Amino acid sequence: MKEYATISVLKDVKEMLEKEKGDRDCSDYLLSLVTELKELKARIAFEELRRTLDPEDIERESRSPARSSGGGLC
Repeated sequence: MKEYATISVLKDVKEMLEKEKGDRDCSDYLLSLVTELKELKARIAFEELRRTLDPEDIERESRSPARSSGGGLC
């Protein structure tokens, strides 16, 4: 059985979320927002790298072994 929790938000925020989510489940809607935000941040970071690196840098990095990010949550 799934466990549910209550999240306190301002009334106007709740109204906005209810309007935006439509008939979707709140959990599914919020998870999709988080996923979309992560994807957008990754695309922005990639584009920023493309603007700052020259093609040789990009080619060299694409051939280098993957580096550990050190793990962590954030």
